[in-house]
Formats: sequence, structure tokens, C-alpha cells
Amino acid sequence: MKKVILNILLAFAISLCHAQGLHVSVPSHVQTGENFRLTYVIDTQDVGDLHLGGIPEALEVITGPYRSSQSSYQVINGHASSSSSTTFTYILCATKAGSYRIPSATVVANGRKFASRSVQIKVTGKSMSANGTPRMHNGADDQPRMRTAGSEIRNSDLFIKVSASKNKVYEQEPVILTYKVYTLVDLNALKGDMPDLTGFHTLEVPLPQQKSFHIENHNGRPYRCVTWSQYIMYPQMSGALKIPSIVFKGSVVQQNRDVDPVEAFFNGGSAYVEVKRDIVAPGITLNVLPLPAKPATFSGGVGVFNISAQLNKADIKANDPFTLRVVVSGKGNLKLIKTPVVNFPKDFDKYDPKITDKTKVTANGLEGNMIYDFIAVPRNQGEYTIPAIEFTYFDTNTNSYKTIKTQPFTIKVGKGDGSGTSVSDYQSDLRNKDIQPIHEGFESSHDFDDMFFCSTGYWVLITMIILTFSLLTVASRKYISLGKDTVRSKRRLANRLALKRLKAANDSMLKGNSSTFYEDILKAMWGYAEEKFNLSAGELNRNNVESVLLANGVGEELSTKFIGIIDACELERYSQSSMSNDMNTIFEDAMNTITQIEDSLKDSKKKSNKLILVLMFLVLTALPASAITKENADNEYKKGNYQQAIKDYNELLKTTKSADLYYNLGNAYYRTDNITFAILSYERALLLSPSDDDIKLNLQIAQSKTIDKITPEAEMFLVQWYKSLVNLMGIDSWAALSIFSLVLTLAFFTLYLLSVKVTRRKVGFFAGMFFAVLFVLSQICAYQQKSQYQNRRGAIVVVPSLQLKDVPDDKGKSVTVIHEGTRVDIIDDSMKDWKHVKLGDNREGWLHSSQIQKI
Repeated sequence: MKKVILNILLAFAISLCHAQGLHVSVPSHVQTGENFRLTYVIDTQDVGDLHLGGIPEALEVITGPYRSSQSSYQVINGHASSSSSTTFTYILCATKAGSYRIPSATVVANGRKFASRSVQIKVTGKSMSANGTPRMHNGADDQPRMRTAGSEIRNSDLFIKVSASKNKVYEQEPVILTYKVYTLVDLNALKGDMPDLTGFHTLEVPLPQQKSFHIENHNGRPYRCVTWSQYIMYPQMSGALKIPSIVFKGSVVQQNRDVDPVEAFFNGGSAYVEVKRDIVAPGITLNVLPLPAKPATFSGGVGVFNISAQLNKADIKANDPFTLRVVVSGKGNLKLIKTPVVNFPKDFDKYDPKITDKTKVTANGLEGNMIYDFIAVPRNQGEYTIPAIEFTYFDTNTNSYKTIKTQPFTIKVGKGDGSGTSVSDYQSDLRNKDIQPIHEGFESSHDFDDMFFCSTGYWVLITMIILTFSLLTVASRKYISLGKDTVRSKRRLANRLALKRLKAANDSMLKGNSSTFYEDILKAMWGYAEEKFNLSAGELNRNNVESVLLANGVGEELSTKFIGIIDACELERYSQSSMSNDMNTIFEDAMNTITQIEDSLKDSKKKSNKLILVLMFLVLTALPASAITKENADNEYKKGNYQQAIKDYNELLKTTKSADLYYNLGNAYYRTDNITFAILSYERALLLSPSDDDIKLNLQIAQSKTIDKITPEAEMFLVQWYKSLVNLMGIDSWAALSIFSLVLTLAFFTLYLLSVKVTRRKVGFFAGMFFAVLFVLSQICAYQQKSQYQNRRGAIVVVPSLQLKDVPDDKGKSVTVIHEGTRVDIIDDSMKDWKHVKLGDNREGWLHSSQIQKI
């Protein structure tokens, strides 16, 4: 019962401790006389007023709060996601040098109260302003300047700059077009779309929905600046191609000083007005050069690429389909290249390839992988050669054509067994299975740094178990020699004997035998005290009994009443009064007093337990609030807001490492088609919980979507069996099993030592031996898992593609091409920028440290 109550309190406390974050932002250092911004942001629009703590007098609040809300909605690959936030902005002035703490602020959002962290700010020096006017932090007004309604908005106050990464390019060579907004006014909204352009293939670069301004100087003047939009432009023809100007529709907020703020609040008026403003982004002209004379094998690719190919299986039989996967990777116009040509032998039936687009638009351009899966069916047995697959492209680094090729494949087709798979059945085998759902509730396992195995508590517990059984064995031997444990038996029988004597007293009272009645009452009272508190005959006196009662938590009034009953019985016993009234009263008092003493002793224990629970609850609820909870992240996932779920899970993992968190994060990445980081998350989850079947299955499904299909070399069955045994349970499960086995080992050996009968001794010996072996095995498996974690070498490739080099040098010879999501094992970690790695099929090579992330 105590454990249940504790778990409920723990769950309640944790749910209170975690909350939607109220984030605070303020410069850490300003000059005396400077104005600076204090902002609070919470990720919701259902929010009340913000309440500041006590701002130090040296930090004068000039204006605020300005309240603004922002929301966004987007659909990526069929998955909808939305986000919203509310920002409170204050302008403060630092009037005096010193170090000051801004206390936490509070706000009620979504019906709950949240608090920000307190922040420290240092004020130094003197104001640099010549006329004594306060200036903004960083020397410029980097905040929205609320101008008076009707104020003129000049072209120099708000404009858009357009820039191209290159003004002179070749056909199909990507150009990054950037639109930057410069403003000195409070820009509230802006909208403008790139029109359909003739002569260009255009892709928009995804940028954050919530814009973050920074300070940038233009013509010697500081502006608030933000990159509003970016596009990747692929010119499809040569000549002077013009990108026309775009008219952006803007909205600027100005302050209406003629409106009474009180009237505006109560009568629905507004102290602010929005001014619509058209902002023209100028056009730009690109000089597009024609490509040099194109080779006959030109693929249409312009950029920097590499190519690789692999077979899905080595054992090929006649009439049995197989897949040849060709991957073109790199950066350039990947979406516009031609399908590579594969020259299969004449005896092979071939089918149109399945094309998978694994590209993404980034600020560097279009990069990633184009995957071509060619299905072929050999009809006759024999040895065949599939020639190397060539890919010719225009290299923008050297401004010349390059031809790269894969390795040729020599395959031996064996005799068919008559059960060949049809192409339709073969393709259906490639259909994707869906992943297992997320794990809800509390995290099942934690980081190895927090594991119970080999912790101080683990070794203390083992030591205590051994000592306890040693002491019990010695005590048991002594108990056997004595024949009984008098203290415990007396305490256990105290109530029973007292009730038996009181029953005899009741019989005497009914018979009118007063002398026997008072004698029985005295025996009941003295006997209860002697047996309940283990008093000897010499210690049985009024003072000792009263002191013992008080020492065991019995109240003074109840202790006095107990002694009073003894005194009354002694008096009545010698006065030989036979009044039934007195006997009835004394009998009831004796019964009630013993009952109340028992209740008092139980209550003192309950109070102690309650006090411990309350203290634990207070400690838990006093923990600092976290930005989010796992329940919040799980709810975002279930609503389909996978990007927000990813953000929440990653935030939680900064403070708590858990297999469940990594597993759920992997699911969220999988739903957004980010297979690489899904695999990385599943691998980390599996490291913490190697026996979890859901993690294993989802990892297999995610790995089936990777480009490289590397078949690891087969291991001996004994090695596979040993690894399966080690990973049968998690490390703390093995630790728990070792504790359980140790307890049973000692218990059965104790039975062996203390038993007289031969049968019991045999049972004790052999059972003890069995659990001793289980204890050692549990220790070995737990230690092996811990060693695997501490010496982990696994890593996941996180770049679209890379070339393994034979030496740690970019000019080294390429060993092979591998792609994102592929697992490698680091075998040489001694260099900072390069890692020597090994693939599952034992191929080795060098790669850049930045191209992988360790599991």
C-alpha cells in the first residue's frame, strides 16, 4: 500500500513539475544608459497577462509589454503540422552599473500557471550618448520602433534586397536567390510569392516560419534584418535571363496617440493602427552560358555527383528476380537528370526501374540521392557480366564534363528449383510494413550513467544481503539453541494474553467475586506492560511503566490513565469493596485503555510514514519546472504534429536519457521521412533497452528504407547465441535478477546449514548451487552490456553520400561510396577530423568526423 501511495504521489509530482516553457531572453551585458529588450515567449496563444517579478530599480522599465502572437501551418509529405507562440516584450534602461538579477515572471496559459527562470544581467561603463539620450543595446534600435500613426514610411525605412549566389552561370547550374528584408519600423506582416518563370526550374528553400531579426549595417546605418525567402533557380536556356521584380504586401504597426488607452480597453477601440505598404523587391538579370558541346552519354546532370550500385542478393537462380540498385548522389540538378542506363545480358528480362527521390532543398542547393531500382529476371543458368554503369555530368567545380562509373558485376546464375517468384510477388515483398506505435507513460529505462548495476547502491545492497543472511544464520542457530525468541513472542502475545485475563475478570465480575476480579485486572495490566515492552519483573513498577509508555509515543493522559487503573485496583483489592458499579467502570476503563494504547502505537507509526511521504512529495514538487513533459510530446505525435514532437523529445533528452524517449523520437523522425535520424534514434534506444521487440522491429523497418543494403558476414552460432543471451534483458533487469538469485542462493544455503533432515539439506544444496550459477551469469551479462555501452563504436552516416578513402586525405583513392543511414563501426578514433571505420561486410576506409554521428 505504501508503494502504491508513493507511486501516485511521484506521478502527481512529476506531472506538476513539467510544464509548457516560458522562455526568457535578455542580453547578458549592457552599458550604463543603454536601452535593451526583455522578452518572454511561450508556445501557445491561449495565454493571459504576464506578471513580472520585482525588477531592480537600476533597470528602469521604459515601455511594455508589447504583446504579439504568431502561428503557422504547413503540410510536408502529406503530414500537417502547426505551431503558435506568444511574445511579451519590454524595453528597459540600465541606469546604474552593477550586476542585477531579474526574477522569474509568471503567466497563465492553457489554464495552468507557468514560471520562467530568473536571469542575470551585468551593467558596466558609462553611457556613450553625447546628448544623454538612451541608446538601444548593440548601438542601434534592434526592436520594433512604434512610430506615431500617420508618420511617413520612406523607402529607406523599409525595403527588400535581392541577391544571387552567382550572376554568371551555365545552363542547369543552380543559383541561390535570396530576399532580405531591412526595416527601421515595426513590420507586422509580409507576403509575396515568386511568380512562374519562363526559362527556370524553381525550388523554394524551406525557412523557419517564425522569423528572427538580427542587426545588419547597410550604407553605414544599422537595420533590423531577416532572410525572408530563398529559391534555387535552375536556368533551362542560355542568354540573359531576367528574374522580374516582386511586389510584397506589408503591414506596419503605428501608435495612435489620440486614443485614450482606458477608452480603448473598455470600448473596443485600439491604440494601434496597421498601415498597408507595398514593398517592391527589385528584379535581377542572370547571364547564362550554354554548356560546351555535350557528349553522347551526357546525363543532363550539372553539379557535383558520384554513383554507386549494388545487388540485393548474391545467390541468384534462374527465373528468380533480383534487384540492381543504382544511386546517383551529390549536389546539383538531381531531379532533372536522365535515368542511368544498365546493359543487362540478353538472357535477362528487365523491367522499368522504380525511382525514389531522396533529395532535399537546403540553403546550399538541391542535394541528396536519386535511387533507381532495376528488377531483372535471369532465364538460364550460367555466368554473366553486367557492365559498369556510366554517368556523365558537367562538373561545376572544374567547368568540364566528367564520366564516373560503378564496378561491373559478375554473377553466377544457378539452376532454378521450379519455385521461382513472380515479379509481382517479388515487388509485393518490398511493400513497407508500418512501425509499432510509440511507448506512452513513464520511461522504461534510463541512461547507463543512471543505471542501478554497479552503482554504489547496488554494491551496498549486495553487501547488506550477505551480511543480513550471515546474521540471520547466526541468529537462527542461537534461536534453535534457545528454542524460542522470548521478546518477539511476548510482544506478539501481549494483546492476546491481556484479552484472556480481561475475560477472566469479566467472569469474576458477573459472579460478584471482587477479589478475583481486581487480581485479574492487575494481571492483565501488568502482564500487558511486561510483554508489550519486554520488561523484566524487577522493572515492573509504576514509574518505569509510565516512562516506557511515554517513550513509545503514548500520550501523557493515556499513560496516567493506565497507571490510575492499576492504583484503583490495588486500592479496591485491599479495601474489599464489592460495588458492581466500580468493577464495571474499572473493567471498561481497562479495556478502553489497552485498546487506545494499541491505536496510539499504530498511529505513531502511521504518522511517521505519512511524514516521510509528505517530505518526499514536497521535495518532488520543489523540483525546477521543465519546459515540457513526455505526455505533451506524445500528444503532439498522436495529433500528427511530428515536427513539434521531435522538438519536444529532443528537449527532454537534454536532461533525461531514456529508451522510450529515443524510441518515440525515432517514430517521429520516421513519420517525417527522416529515415537517417530515425535509425540513429532507434539504435540509441536499442543500446539502452536491447531486449525491446518494438525497437528491434522499427529499426529493421527503417533500415529497409536505407540506400545501402550491406549484408554482414555470418557469425558462428555460438557467438550469435551468446549475444542473444546477453541482450535477452536490459542491464538493470540482469541486475535485478542477480539480486534475486543472490537472495535465493543464500536462503537455500541457509536451509542446507540449518536443516537436520537429509532431504532438506539436498534441496538446499542443489537449489543454492543453481541460483549461484544464475547469479554469476546475471553478473556476466550485465557487465557485458555495460562494457558494450562504454566501448560503443557504432555510428550512423548523416550526409546524403560520401566516399570512403583509403587514407585520411581528400585526395586519397575512393574505396566505396556509402549513403545516409548506413551504420559503420569506428576502429580508429585517434584523429580529430578523420575516423577509420569498418562496414558490416568488413570493408574499411576513412571518412570525415562531421559525416557521421556516434550512436
